[in-house]
Amino acid sequence: MRTFSSLLLCVTLFFTTPPTESARTVDVAHSSLRIRVYKTGLFSAFGHNHEIEAPLEAGEVVESGNLSVALRVDARKLKVLDPEVGSDTRAQVQQTMQGPQVLDSVHFPEIRFESGKIEAKGENRWTVRGNLTLHGQSHPINFDVALSDRLYRGTATIKQTDFGITPVSVAGGSVKVKDDVKVEFGIALRN
Repeated sequence: MRTFSSLLLCVTLFFTTPPTESARTVDVAHSSLRIRVYKTGLFSAFGHNHEIEAPLEAGEVVESGNLSVALRVDARKLKVLDPEVGSDTRAQVQQTMQGPQVLDSVHFPEIRFESGKIEAKGENRWTVRGNLTLHGQSHPINFDVALSDRLYRGTATIKQTDFGITPVSVAGGSVKVKDDVKVEFGIALRN
């Protein structure tokens, strides 16, 4: 009877003890994610680059053992900043970005990233590989990350066409946005 009780205690402890890896929650209030979209084309001097704020909804990071990161953004909350243009132009860019021509955020409200493999590249530096889900499609991406001043910082470049988005083009293509979009981030974790 004592052996059975000991076995039951061991089994109970095994299944109720949390794993040694613990996920830390992303501090969304102190994290930032900016998207930069650049102009191109014959008459690109008449267009402008776009700066977009993408507030994080949620995320988790495992910093030891089996390293991982998972982030979620609500596509409907992306905000065009474009400080060099007036509010009317900004509103028009915002509407185009949210609409069916680009993000189609009504049908695809969630943007997600989930890491698959994270490799150390020196002290406080890593290469992260994973899947980005955007515009209803999921594709692999990779980028470098560095920890500095308690923020995980990095940039990633993605191609809009990889996710079924045709870059916006006006005036017969003489002014358009580049296919490559640059994503800059600073991720803070809660204590």
